Amino acid sequence: MLNFKKFSRIGFIVAAMYLAGCKEKDVDPTITETTDSTSYQTVNGWIYEVMNDAYFWYKNMPAESSLDSKLNPKDYFEKLIYQRTTTDRFSSITDDIDALTNEFNGVSKIFGINYTLSYTDDSKTSLAAFLSYVVKGSPAETAGLKRGDIIMKVNGTQLTASNYAGLFGNQTAAFTLGVLNGSVLTADNSKTISVTKAEISEDPVVFSSVISKTAYGKTIGYLVYTQFIPGTTADADKYDNELRQVFANFKSKGVNELVLDLRFNPGGYISSAETLASLIGKNVSSSKIFYKEQWNDKYLSYWQSKYGTNALNYTFLDEANNIGSSLSRVFVLTSNGTASASELVINGLRPYMDVITIGEHTYGKNLFGSLVSDDENRWKWGMYVMLGQTANVNNQSDYGTVNGMTPTYQVEDAVIPYKAFGDENETLFRKALDVIGIPAPTGTRLAATKTVQSFIGEPFKDNVIPEKRMIKDSPSLKIIK
Repeated sequence: MLNFKKFSRIGFIVAAMYLAGCKEKDVDPTITETTDSTSYQTVNGWIYEVMNDAYFWYKNMPAESSLDSKLNPKDYFEKLIYQRTTTDRFSSITDDIDALTNEFNGVSKIFGINYTLSYTDDSKTSLAAFLSYVVKGSPAETAGLKRGDIIMKVNGTQLTASNYAGLFGNQTAAFTLGVLNGSVLTADNSKTISVTKAEISEDPVVFSSVISKTAYGKTIGYLVYTQFIPGTTADADKYDNELRQVFANFKSKGVNELVLDLRFNPGGYISSAETLASLIGKNVSSSKIFYKEQWNDKYLSYWQSKYGTNALNYTFLDEANNIGSSLSRVFVLTSNGTASASELVINGLRPYMDVITIGEHTYGKNLFGSLVSDDENRWKWGMYVMLGQTANVNNQSDYGTVNGMTPTYQVEDAVIPYKAFGDENETLFRKALDVIGIPAPTGTRLAATKTVQSFIGEPFKDNVIPEKRMIKDSPSLKIIK
């Protein structure tokens, strides 16, 4: 039996599922070290069985008999992926399913920094890491790092395109900060901060505020939300309830314009996307469709035969702190790293209200997938498998390409140092205020700024590799042959 392990987080649309055997009794697992071709054959047989059952494009896979079953599972898995560079950019395999599961749940060993990498010189030789935000309660925050700081060196070495991954991969690092004098950015060797990674559960509600502009009849709610995670192991709804409290505050203060900052949000659990969208949507309720799913033909037939023709239609929630009645539109700040569950929220709200996006095109992930582990616990191999794609109530799902969603207003977030969240001159927030009709503050002395050229357009976290996921709760499924 194919069991979907229940996660309550959404971000990229991932269906977060696990393969579990239909056994009446649990047994102590025997972990097999899969380091030789004979063991690989067994693992690869399992990989093919799972993919041939649940993979959205299973019909496009090569015949099992045509494959070398003694390949390393990572190489074998790649043979099964459909159009890796253009279509399925997301399915992956790991030899440590436990570590990946923790990461999907927002628990990882990190410094606690989110940053963009940009060149600091015209020759495009040197890089700097520009801190977008610092995780609450992280070693980086404790050490005094904050949004707007600029890391020029790690352990005394200047960042470059060839060394940044290794330098940020260290468990302990001494970050040398940069200083901007006029238009010249240089390392200040007197400003070095040492940080050691620690295991942290990241709170996705990074910042919220209410800006009152009574002269213009506007009360603006601003929320920075960095991943779709409902809670922690100790408190499964902790972060969803924090979201609800933010919107309760918005509602009590009469917010009539909303700026939702998703530029650092690569996705997460669909359940949290439902919560967020249900707090925002205009005239939405549990009778209105938020999104629809399309699986492969076997599972499409199974779901509909078991639960009816509307089995794959998912509705909004009835949220007491919904502010949709006071909104005619919502502004969403985006980047190239805005993905999956973030895009699901944008797409799902569009039939119900005007969604104005500001920033850069999104990542382009309308697919949902799942974490799959071995039902007999014979090894630590696991997969993140794409199961299908989503659409909104109007069956619109046209953003699943490398071009993603084109912003309503294209604004490059390239002016450094980054200003604090909620600062009325912060680049993307300023554009939202302009569209709302709020002029820039006058009489404010502005510090030196510089426009930099991105090395990679997406924001990074401590893991160095940007991740895009959409994760979904599901009941158990019977394997369909």
